[in-house]
Amino acid sequence: MNKIFYALARKLIGSITHVSTSEPLVALTFDDGPHPEFTPNILDTLEQHKALATFFMIGKNAKRHQDLVKKVGQAGHAVGNHSWDHLSFDLIPRRQRRSQIYACQKAIAPYGEKLFRPPYGNQTVHSSLDAFLLGYKIVTWSAVAEDWLDHDANRMLDYLMPRIKPGSIILFHDNLNDFQEKKYLDRKETIKAVDSMLKELHKSFRFVTVPELLSRGRPQRKLWKIEADVDFLNQLQS
Repeated sequence: MNKIFYALARKLIGSITHVSTSEPLVALTFDDGPHPEFTPNILDTLEQHKALATFFMIGKNAKRHQDLVKKVGQAGHAVGNHSWDHLSFDLIPRRQRRSQIYACQKAIAPYGEKLFRPPYGNQTVHSSLDAFLLGYKIVTWSAVAEDWLDHDANRMLDYLMPRIKPGSIILFHDNLNDFQEKKYLDRKETIKAVDSMLKELHKSFRFVTVPELLSRGRPQRKLWKIEADVDFLNQLQS
């Protein structure tokens, strides 16, 4: 019975981490934007390499930069929901979680897909169920550059590249919503890493949006439960 319950729960509210596919396809994703300087630079880099991506936008940033939401959508990239202002969903009540998703979706309309990425990756069974009941697919990741740390492009790639395989969902950031220090906020090293990665992998993989990747294979889900590091979040807010 426990195995049956777990399988059903994973199917219904499990987070999509990657896709099982034999095709050489991967999905590149960016969180926390849009940002008036770094998002256009990333869009230029993607265009140079004929790559598509998915941008999980924060609603308050999208509302402030509607021109960038439009630019991302009209360039053929996908736009996903990353909440209104990046609160950890396991620390707020259900009504507020739903309000966060609604407000973000309004800000990214008409380009927003029914894709949700929880802030910080933090979620519980209850918060996952909320997103599911609102009709969203929860999308996390299988490969990450750790570009929220003070690392240069080479170090990011050393960590990231061995983890990329067909069906991977890759996490980068075109903005860091909660970091105010310039060395963290600056996305120049991230942009260098993305450019180098695309140069190296363009013959091995095709970079597509999350919706396309999901349509070309079997989405792999897990009951993704990461609770907030409260001390870390308090540091960010102090």
